[in-house]
Amino acid sequence: MFPAENIRDWRTLNVVDPTGAKIGTLESVYVDTTTDQPFFAAVVTGFIGRHKLTFVPLTDATVAPDHITVQVSKDLAKNAPSIDTDGELPAESEPDVFSYYGFAYTPGVRRLARR
Repeated sequence: MFPAENIRDWRTLNVVDPTGAKIGTLESVYVDTTTDQPFFAAVVTGFIGRHKLTFVPLTDATVAPDHITVQVSKDLAKNAPSIDTDGELPAESEPDVFSYYGFAYTPGVRRLARR
């Protein structure tokens, strides 16, 4: 389980892969509605003028004072499902996010909620 004291304090922290390569900066956290635990990070990726929010799993992630280390590589994350920076993940796109990382998904129930 991912420890969550105050997830709002994590906004704008760098999100890095296990090697320390920066994936992007944390914009928000999506919790699993069945457990209310953080499950995915919405990470600002891209470059100036072409930013997007990329979904990165928080399974076994660790929080440090200035960054969050996730357990997926930057290369895997860069091709993950994403949305516009001012967007919200639509329910019909949830299965794509789960399947990209190999997580099981049960259709019919909204699994993710933004915090």
